[in-house]
Amino acid sequence: MSVPGKLKSSSSELDLDRPNLEDYLPSGASIQQEPDGNLRLRDLLDISPALAEAAGAIIDDSFTRCFKSNPPEPWNWNIYLFPLWCFGVVIRYFVLFPARVLVLTIGWIIFLSAFIPVHFLLKGHEKLRKNLERCLVELMCSFFVASWTGVVKYHGPKPSMRPKQVFVANHTSMIDFIILEQMTAFAVIMQKHPGWVGLLQKTILESVGCIWFNRSESKDREIVAKKLRDHVVGPDNNPLLIFPEGTCVNNHYTVMFKKGAFELGCSVCPVAIKYNKIFVDAFWNSRKQSFTMHLLQLMTSWAVVCDVWYLEPENMKPGETAIEFAERVRDIISVRAGLKKVPWDGYLKYSRPSPKHRERKQQSFAESMLRRLEEK
Repeated sequence: MSVPGKLKSSSSELDLDRPNLEDYLPSGASIQQEPDGNLRLRDLLDISPALAEAAGAIIDDSFTRCFKSNPPEPWNWNIYLFPLWCFGVVIRYFVLFPARVLVLTIGWIIFLSAFIPVHFLLKGHEKLRKNLERCLVELMCSFFVASWTGVVKYHGPKPSMRPKQVFVANHTSMIDFIILEQMTAFAVIMQKHPGWVGLLQKTILESVGCIWFNRSESKDREIVAKKLRDHVVGPDNNPLLIFPEGTCVNNHYTVMFKKGAFELGCSVCPVAIKYNKIFVDAFWNSRKQSFTMHLLQLMTSWAVVCDVWYLEPENMKPGETAIEFAERVRDIISVRAGLKKVPWDGYLKYSRPSPKHRERKQQSFAESMLRRLEEK
């Protein structure tokens, strides 16, 4: 019998992405070809599932793989292909990149020349000012997408402004917000960023009702929760967009959704985003790369290709907890985008595992050892 409010992770989910240890052995060293009487690696790992899991974690654990960039396979490996690759580099860096910089520069000039007068001169006409600012933010996001030669295919009805609804999406990069924003001016909840991104957050993006938080500030959680509840009931507020994973994942997996978006007592509209990595990997690893360098990587690629699905709204079922509701929505997004579910909290990337997590692993190991002893 499961305990209400706790997330159940089935054994099939836990084993979903466990690596095959034999794949990592040197060639010709199959663990099944040992002479009789010698201890084989398979026998050693069969002593305990915990030992097998530990060996798998050392080699290639499913948590770390959620945040790994996958470099493209090299194809310029012979004398026939290398000249073509060099020609492509020249086109991307010396033709496409300058043209894209020009497009983005023109976009900023148009945007700022319109946004500044609208923001300061129409303060007495709030409704008109908000509508114009919303359109200008959508326009600027369109210029950003054009600067990557973005090829985005949207599926499903365009989101509309309605009270008592929240949109949730899987998260690969900060460009997720830009891609969704060019279609509809969402009010997003987002981590505070330094530098020029932080400046945009404090000035331009606050005009569409965006909400910022800081992971290191525990008081921010209560403040943000209140702002979310107030926002979803406002009939004139922009649709609220939340990335419940809380961190960027490499578009192969989905990590656990935070329950905050599912405790607002409103309809939840899932949004699935899937990138085609034929030209560039859109995953942003913020620990290894600044967002500026990430944008430069996109602008020097051939194109950014992705699909966006706006899915049917979901409501909490009778007797369903917020955690169970979050998992059900995660299932829907994962299936639609073709992503693998893993039972990990994305915030573990920023902190050490909690004592509860360690205790669960210790209990699992103890139960495994007791079963082995009882069999003897």
